[in-house]
Amino acid sequence: MYFACVCNFRYCSAMDYKALYSWAPPNLLEETSMYTSCDIIVALRKNERKFAKENDRSVRIIPCREDEPVCCDESSDPEGPFCYFYATVFKRILLRLPLFNFEKELLTEINVAPAQLHPNNWAFVRGIIILYTLGLLPSVEVFLYFFEAKHLRRQLWVSFNEVSGRALLLLLQQSYKGFKTKFLKIRCNKRDPTLLDGFPLYWTENPRFQGVRYLEDLSQFDQEVCQFLSSLKVVFETAFLISREFTPRALKASIGTLHSLLLRLTLLLLLTTSCPLLQIVCWRRLTRKSWRREPRGSGQLLKHLRFLSSKLQPLLFHPLLKMVR
Repeated sequence: MYFACVCNFRYCSAMDYKALYSWAPPNLLEETSMYTSCDIIVALRKNERKFAKENDRSVRIIPCREDEPVCCDESSDPEGPFCYFYATVFKRILLRLPLFNFEKELLTEINVAPAQLHPNNWAFVRGIIILYTLGLLPSVEVFLYFFEAKHLRRQLWVSFNEVSGRALLLLLQQSYKGFKTKFLKIRCNKRDPTLLDGFPLYWTENPRFQGVRYLEDLSQFDQEVCQFLSSLKVVFETAFLISREFTPRALKASIGTLHSLLLRLTLLLLLTTSCPLLQIVCWRRLTRKSWRREPRGSGQLLKHLRFLSSKLQPLLFHPLLKMVR
């Protein structure tokens, strides 16, 4: 057997979940998992084998009861701390345990458990982390500048909506289905006893929604990061970022090239700001080919930047630049 799975149902006497979780709406109590036996879990681990950043054996997955809702906590399971995760966040969104500090801080800030955040919105969190490649340190304040946590009507899960005028990442999938009955019950073990430290483990009845963040509410550093990301004028393809997270060369080739071009263009534009006549030359060069649509995704952004770079590059050797060097 690839992974041992110890079934211990000493705590599995009949449970009155409605009485235990009187705050939970009836439809939440009906959200149960299909992962109810050792055989199913062993088969899952053989097929997936990717739950931890380093060693999958540090992640202990145990069977759920057939009637165990996703809002359970230790009051219905005296065996010790655990946490629910939807299987899709490991398979499609490539989440790995232990969580990054940023992920823990974000869950704590909005006061939700991992399973309480809709899987489609976990992709936004992963996308921001992958943008580390641009040399930025993601912070909760920066994330909540671009995204607002909301509890949509008739929805059990918390979602992130992009703030109007601050689009940064595309939604991973317009309609995300088939995940509800596929949540895993995870415990830590001796290999990593701190695996589940630092964030809410269980479904909360009072998520925190603090509204839209504004630049003046942020620290000076976070303001600069937000302004830089906004200045890119691009909406990144979340699926593209996630697909290249574990292929550093491909990610560096795409985002690294993007960053290099941005630096070159920034230099060129800074040089021209010192000379009004040169600004006119730049403007005429750039408007020979109009870009009426904002580039969406890193592929189109690279095309856009390469075009701008090809138009502005000759200006580095323009005689007028001698005046501003």
